[in-house]
Amino acid sequence: MAGNQPSARPRSPHLQVYKWTPAMAVSIFHRVSGDGLAIVGGLMFLWWLGALAAGPDAYAAFLACVWHDPSPEIGTLHQITNILGKVVLIGLTWAFFQHLFSGLRHFVLDTGAGYELKTNKLFSVLVFVGSITATAAVWLYVFAEALNG
Repeated sequence: MAGNQPSARPRSPHLQVYKWTPAMAVSIFHRVSGDGLAIVGGLMFLWWLGALAAGPDAYAAFLACVWHDPSPEIGTLHQITNILGKVVLIGLTWAFFQHLFSGLRHFVLDTGAGYELKTNKLFSVLVFVGSITATAAVWLYVFAEALNG
């Protein structure tokens, strides 16, 4: 029977079969950044909103974990949570810009432009460069303002 013979082709193609391209990476990171913004960003927003509603002490505790602990007796745990809080905020900022620039790329593709291979590759690479550059610019500004004021 013809249906029982093993085939050399895989039944369902996996990522190992395909050659990675910038457009493929942009597509995957668009989904990852959207999920990250929805899940992590949503949880951070709910935590902030709950701390804001709970009063000044809860809000101060939120700021101590996420941004800066004004207490003169900063322990090791607070230093670690401050660093982790900043890493999460920087990651959310990158995810925002990655998702934004990837969405703009997709918007241009929806107009029918940018489907040439070189142009598509260029736009895909620019998404990564733009998101990293925008994230660095925002956080350089934030840290410069924190140091000066």
